[in-house]
Amino acid sequence: MQRVEKSWLERADEETPLSQSDFIEEVKGDEKIFVASYFQLMWWRFLKHKMALISAVVVILFYLVAIFAEFVAPYIPDNSFVQFKLAPPTQIHIVDSTGKWQRPFIYKTIRERDPETLRITYMEDTDTIYPIRFFVKGPEYKFLNRWSSSAHLFGLDVPREDMGFFLLGADRLGRDLFSRVCYGARISLTIGLVAVVISLVVGVVLGGISGYYGGTIDNVIQRLIEFIRSIPEIPLIMALAAALPADLPVIQLYFGITVVLAFVGWTGLARVVRGRFLSMREEDFVMAARFAGSSEMRIILRHMMPSFLSHIIASLTLSIPGIILSETGLSFLGLGLRAPAISWGVLLQEAQNIRSVALAPWVLLPALAVIITVLAFNFLGDGIRDAADPYAK
Repeated sequence: MQRVEKSWLERADEETPLSQSDFIEEVKGDEKIFVASYFQLMWWRFLKHKMALISAVVVILFYLVAIFAEFVAPYIPDNSFVQFKLAPPTQIHIVDSTGKWQRPFIYKTIRERDPETLRITYMEDTDTIYPIRFFVKGPEYKFLNRWSSSAHLFGLDVPREDMGFFLLGADRLGRDLFSRVCYGARISLTIGLVAVVISLVVGVVLGGISGYYGGTIDNVIQRLIEFIRSIPEIPLIMALAAALPADLPVIQLYFGITVVLAFVGWTGLARVVRGRFLSMREEDFVMAARFAGSSEMRIILRHMMPSFLSHIIASLTLSIPGIILSETGLSFLGLGLRAPAISWGVLLQEAQNIRSVALAPWVLLPALAVIITVLAFNFLGDGIRDAADPYAK
């Protein structure tokens, strides 16, 4: 009541005081904040970070594309259109050659060869129009290797020998680059999550043991962390990746690269967890739980971990872009994933020489997916980091 009366008196002194109904709503909002939990306050603060919200939407869309790659991609990634090797991105039109408005469509592409340079060029035949349709029937696939289907999000309702629709162009074998980017997202995005989970488990366990018990075990773990961090990160990752056998199956190579990236990335999180545990193990609530007979595992998981869980989430969110970039760089250099695996780094191997980039600059477009993903994760991590301290101004 004292707070309500004080606020009402303050409103009375203003030039334009609130109405009684508006004031009651404001008081209810204040009471809602007073009784809200920490994670509710964190969520409300996160909603005020516009760039983080936009980035969260972008990240969710990318992961949805990765999950439903077979449905989103108009073609199977290994489908080759021999007559459209290194075809440029297909232009989408809404106005035809006569000036009439149409539903989104493309013109038929004609392949020609320059008689002097012998270079293949692609021209549009404005007499033939192919409408772009949604939920069309296309090449058959097995969704998640379980359910057979031939439905695709968009495409052309024409035979494949008549026309190819290349939203991002085609590679040197005539394969649709957009479809391969969609399939590549499945590996490039999940490898970050898997490596982060491994880093989380190892970092929290070793960092928690080091900070909670201290003594000799703390010295051993810290010396191990210092030894790993003393080695330059990029050469260490390259050496560990190069040590993997080249003839490994795709799945085994995928998990091998994931373990390599997680092995290098857990040390930073372990240091953070150790520092927090050192500062909290003598706190009153920890001592009270210990005197109440709680087990050490319950004290760590039930009382200590939730107090800085938001900081761990923010740290992990910010570490995912680094893992994605590391995998992309390793695959680009030929030390990571290799064909027939499809990742964004594998796709960028097409752009390893200047001649390919000069003749077909669209082979660099997979890098755009990497850039957007890294920026989105960075903005999302910044938003979570700011929301982790909801009491800051």
